[in-house]
Amino acid sequence: MIAAFAAILLCQLAGEAVVRGVGLSLPGPVLGMVMMLGLLALRERFAARLPAELTNDRLPATGRGILAHLSLLFVPAGVGVVQRLDVFGAWGIALAVALVVSTLLALLATVLTFLAVSRLLGENGSEDAAP
Repeated sequence: MIAAFAAILLCQLAGEAVVRGVGLSLPGPVLGMVMMLGLLALRERFAARLPAELTNDRLPATGRGILAHLSLLFVPAGVGVVQRLDVFGAWGIALAVALVVSTLLALLATVLTFLAVSRLLGENGSEDAAP
């Protein structure tokens, strides 16, 4: 479990280092997730060189364990909001409008992406779909 957790954190650290080093306008953790995806896609090819924890089911189990406690990661954000209630008081309406509009735009983008992919895949979604 420690090797799997270290791999997740190392991918995030590598993503952050590349973004800051190159000056990309991309969040480091996003690039780290892409790196983790590459690691997962290539782990069968390099299974002999990787620790056993990364080639068996420990990495998905560690990811599920982190996701099970994801709500704990919102505690610092909540504390930050409470500490800055003066900003909320001054800009509360603008923040609420920005949150609602950005949520609606994200939902619209998701729907449009889903529709585009379903049109590309056809009516059934794939040839293996049940009738």
